Amino acid sequence: MLSILDRYILRKYLGTFVLLLLLFIPIGITVNLAEKIDKILANEVPFIEVAKYYLDFTVYFANLLFPLFLFLSVIWFTSKLANNTEVIAFLSSGVSYYRFLRPYMIGATIVCIGALIMGMYLAPMASKGFNEFTFQYLKNNKKDRQQNNVYRQINDNDYIYVSYFNVKEMSGNNFTLEHFEGNKMTYKLAASRIKYNQKDSTYTLYNYTKRTIGENEDILQSEVKLDTTFSFELEDLTPVEYIAETLNFTELNDFIAREKERGSSYINRYEVVRYKRWSLPVSAYILTIIAVAVSSMKRRGGMGVNLAIGISIGMVFIFFDKIFGTMAEQSSFSPFIATWFPNILFGILAIYLLKNAKR
Repeated sequence: MLSILDRYILRKYLGTFVLLLLLFIPIGITVNLAEKIDKILANEVPFIEVAKYYLDFTVYFANLLFPLFLFLSVIWFTSKLANNTEVIAFLSSGVSYYRFLRPYMIGATIVCIGALIMGMYLAPMASKGFNEFTFQYLKNNKKDRQQNNVYRQINDNDYIYVSYFNVKEMSGNNFTLEHFEGNKMTYKLAASRIKYNQKDSTYTLYNYTKRTIGENEDILQSEVKLDTTFSFELEDLTPVEYIAETLNFTELNDFIAREKERGSSYINRYEVVRYKRWSLPVSAYILTIIAVAVSSMKRRGGMGVNLAIGISIGMVFIFFDKIFGTMAEQSSFSPFIATWFPNILFGILAIYLLKNAKR
């Protein structure tokens, strides 16, 4: 049963968090629109598409920065409680510091559950619309697919490679397919050019050769032009770079399992996306404890000092989150450690600050 104190703090916790989101999201939309308006007008983007983009932008923006908004909102209203000596009154009435934290933890649980639902299901849909609009209208000279030196395992036996794939023309250069039985290659297909025929989902190979490896000698076949079918899809030749961000929880797990079987070189990038969907919501508890520990004591400089400390800690948290995520994507560094390390590090900081605040 929630007491008057619990309801009071919980109302402040959730109300201030929602208010901060409602204040900052329009600012983010305004800044983004001011930066992109020339490209939107130059491409004559329909109004309905722009409206959908900024709806997706709102969800994408809120999901990306909710830990910072939550952190600042807790520091803001807790500092007000401290300046009004309400915290002292609560603790002087016989309420322990850990009992004082209970409504904060209840609020963090509500935010954590909301962030999990958003991160697992709503944010992926928003990310798809956000990225598709960005690459279609705002980055006309850039592509959203991997195009250079694509090398992928498509099943247990087959590996494909293309040196460059033109998405607009649906054709690639220097295509090869290698088939293995165990550790032994049995045949290899090669073509100077491969073209995907969208009408019937077939492929056309130019300057095609097939080398079948025999016991004593190889068998060589060649054609100037050959129409054929393959077990792989167009997405295997030119995978979308942000594909993992657009998949919900179930789809992402299935996608990663499939990509591991294919030997994808982007597994770490996909794993980072998956682990972040768990680590960011959990950070709500850690950041809440740090925010309360920092702002529950009355300071000579007032809320300004608490906010300055809070913004600094929040920026360091985001910095660690980004730098370790990028490290895991670009190297063999463990994605699990990379995504959970900021929580572990700041969890230790939260315990230290909580012990000092208690005293």
